[in-house]
Amino acid sequence: MGDQDLIVRVAAAQASPVWMDREASLEKALALIDEAGSKGAKLIAFGESWLPGFPFWIWLGTPRWGSDFFVRLHQNAVEANGKELAAIGDAAKRNDIEVVVGATERDGGSLYCTQFFVSNQGTLRGRHRKLKPTHVERTIWGEGDGSDLFVLDTPVGRIGGLNCWEHLQPLSKYAMYSQGEQIHVAAWPALSIYEDDAYALGVEANMAASRTYALEGQGFVLAVTSVVDDAVIEELCTTEEQRRLLKRGGGTTTIFGPNGATIAGPLGPHEQGLLIADLDLSEIRRAKQAADPAGHYARGDATRLLLNTQPRDAVEYRQPRNDAAIPDGELFVPIPADADS
Repeated sequence: MGDQDLIVRVAAAQASPVWMDREASLEKALALIDEAGSKGAKLIAFGESWLPGFPFWIWLGTPRWGSDFFVRLHQNAVEANGKELAAIGDAAKRNDIEVVVGATERDGGSLYCTQFFVSNQGTLRGRHRKLKPTHVERTIWGEGDGSDLFVLDTPVGRIGGLNCWEHLQPLSKYAMYSQGEQIHVAAWPALSIYEDDAYALGVEANMAASRTYALEGQGFVLAVTSVVDDAVIEELCTTEEQRRLLKRGGGTTTIFGPNGATIAGPLGPHEQGLLIADLDLSEIRRAKQAADPAGHYARGDATRLLLNTQPRDAVEYRQPRNDAAIPDGELFVPIPADADS
């Protein structure tokens, strides 16, 4: 944690994307970024797989039934050097705001559940891929690796993020705590799937995980959800069983403090808009007096974490790559100003 204490205004965007429409969802994201900037926010965060929308069909039917939806998702996915992130970078720069946006990322033939960290200068600071997609999510998304567990220095503090049930993976959380994280983006989908059948997937359990993250790590947590709107229901729910399993709403965006207390929110299940809060980073110091799990509250002689940050590449090049290739070990690349899809 740096020596300078800051009051940081942040915004958590609870909204439904224009489902499976990358361009229309992007326009909605840009409007939310501009709104956050106009209200003085220096950080805005979006939910899991927000662009172009969470693949809810995986919980509603067979893989064969969902195959056509997968094709649409692949077509509407985001690339790290694509025009969508270039546009988000432009919005971040004109608003002097850091942006953390959840997206389905396309890299070659594969898809990943990714959080993109875009700087207030319009460049890509980092890319966190979900290390282990949950349950049927593994029919859609590939896996990240240890290089995806990072915390970034920014003008508003040290920022990191995880997706959804990564907040139930103790070792991944500890890896983040150990890097001096101050502001954490906990990205969630709309929490309205299996609402009556699976407590573990619901609002109470998953917000408890977000609150616990704040309490354990002594940092601020922006727990951001999206919203299921009528368009998603009409698109996916053609049977009574499907309509029972996926409900409208599911929003519960909340901001937690480093002592676990609720600072702002929650927004209502159908509410769309920005949840804004002013974070006093000096409160982290107060919380650290009681507990610092990777510092004075650790017992390295008894239990320790091995964190392998080496990227897990499918291909190892034994000959030098050409000049256009990404150098070995370079995790993040700037977004070209003239990037095209």
